[in-house]
Amino acid sequence: RPPSGAGDCSAPKLLQYAFQRGYNPIALAEFWIGKSPRLEVRRHNLYYPCCRGKCEPILAHMLDGMNVEPNPNDLAVESEADLDVVYEDDYMLVVDKPDGMLSAPGKKLAYSIKTIVEKRYPNATGPLLVHRLDMSTSGLLVIAKSKEMHKMLSDQFKNRTITKRYTAMLEGELKNHRGEVNLPLSPDYLNRPMQMVDLAGGKPARTIYETVDVANGRTRVHFYLMTGRTHQLRVHSAHADGLDCPIVGDDIYGSRDARLCLHASYLELRHPVTNEELILTSEPPF
Repeated sequence: RPPSGAGDCSAPKLLQYAFQRGYNPIALAEFWIGKSPRLEVRRHNLYYPCCRGKCEPILAHMLDGMNVEPNPNDLAVESEADLDVVYEDDYMLVVDKPDGMLSAPGKKLAYSIKTIVEKRYPNATGPLLVHRLDMSTSGLLVIAKSKEMHKMLSDQFKNRTITKRYTAMLEGELKNHRGEVNLPLSPDYLNRPMQMVDLAGGKPARTIYETVDVANGRTRVHFYLMTGRTHQLRVHSAHADGLDCPIVGDDIYGSRDARLCLHASYLELRHPVTNEELILTSEPPF
């Protein structure tokens, strides 16, 4: 009998079928066919991994002892040469985070921007990271060298007196030059870290976008976050009620490419100590 608890997911059932007949599974992938559910982001003919809540624990048990490739999400390049400092003084620094590197240590990966900074600045105090970027997102990241500086910079982010701009490349051609997406979001608990549109109980999520260029079936855009929800730009881009154009390389809500084409490219803030207006830029590497 197929293992229970997997709902309608086919992967455990297919593996059970193979094991019962003595087959040696070589590869397994599941693709979404048809229209997306109303609240989730699913695109016709695209690959999606197993759900975290039901199938992942079952598959981990079923594949125990088999020769399988390592999870690419658990791999990271460890090189301090990756840390590119854009601005630095006695109180703070801003680095250009590469894609594929964590901002802070995770459950399985310890190597991150924070661990590099802790090593380079052993006398620094406080949480260090003023904000975070997703592992796949590159760009400007603000770091405080003291607990007091961290609070002052964090207050600017909290009060939204900082101007942040992201640059992204989208799959598809946008018709509107400028617009706004308002879709409340909440975690998809069976598919962490995925988020879903939740019109009833989701937290407000608002994104302003403007088109920079359209060419070869893709659109380069600037995004301005009016709220800061997890995966907000990725969901607002891919969802049918949003832009309906996934970010290029989005392996969660779209399709895998060389990289996720999302970059924190512009940052404008007031230096808490000198009161100087800092305008920092980073050219997107795509």
